[in-house]
Amino acid sequence: MRFLVKNFLNGMLTIVPIFVAVYVGYKVFAVLDGLLGQYVRPYLDGRYIPGLGLLATVALITVCGWLSTQYVSGRLIRLIDRLLESIPFMKTIYSVAKDTIASFVGEKRSFSKVVLVTLPESGWKCLGFITMDDVGAWHDPLADYVAVYIPQTFQVAGLTLLVPKEQVEVIDVSPEEAMKFILSGGVAARKQKRLPE
Repeated sequence: MRFLVKNFLNGMLTIVPIFVAVYVGYKVFAVLDGLLGQYVRPYLDGRYIPGLGLLATVALITVCGWLSTQYVSGRLIRLIDRLLESIPFMKTIYSVAKDTIASFVGEKRSFSKVVLVTLPESGWKCLGFITMDDVGAWHDPLADYVAVYIPQTFQVAGLTLLVPKEQVEVIDVSPEEAMKFILSGGVAARKQKRLPE
């Protein structure tokens, strides 16, 4: 019986992560492939090749990126940008989407600094990411504060804390390792990468 239980658990540890990774990868691929795939499919007379929609999406994004650097089309895109930022409800949605995407792929990525935040009364520490170095530029009384995003374990959600700078310590951990540590509840941490005490 012990032999069966041991091998069943070994099988779970081997198969389930592979299954989850393949399943999530497939779902992401299917969503991205379907964005423009539904428009490409009618032109191929039923000979649709999986991945053409994804290639079309990448090509469209690349062309739009190139157009944004050209004089005439760039001015048009900036006009659309100003228009979206002037419509009350659309302004909020557009600015949040724009800033969030820029924080991951823009020149000033927000999730590049991993920090430890010390909780004042308990001395406990939280792992997070600095998303704004100078909160005082946004709200003057908070000039000595930084914005720190603290993701929650096993979720996409998180908390945004405004923390005094002296309670924040930038640490030498890559954002990917920190996110893996947080989202797995510390289970997936690399043993050779130690956090400062």
